[in-house]
Amino acid sequence: MLSEELLRILVCPQCKGELEYDRKNEKLICRPCGLKYDIRDNIPIMLVDEAEKL
Repeated sequence: MLSEELLRILVCPQCKGELEYDRKNEKLICRPCGLKYDIRDNIPIMLVDEAEKL
């Protein structure tokens, strides 16, 4: 699980917008961009090229 402090400072690398934390699926979601970023071993993978489309 990601810390609240980390969640406050992370932004979408594409639009710099706010991210939504999906704890159940371990994803960070950017609604404006329609992208989902994986979290692996408690490390957010913030690469646009590896993000999934919503």
